[in-house]
Amino acid sequence: MLGNAMLFLIIAIIAGVLGFSGIAGVASTIAQILFVLFLILFVVSLFTGRRR
Repeated sequence: MLGNAMLFLIIAIIAGVLGFSGIAGVASTIAQILFVLFLILFVVSLFTGRRR
């Protein structure tokens, strides 16, 4: 999931440099949503993970 967020971030940066503002905006929004979702799932997995 973090890989997908990074992919959309790279797409947003490239689209922004090339002047495609609509595509850059959508890609950056998707990247932000995926990153926040990754962080939430990571924190949840830290608390509910296996304990010895």
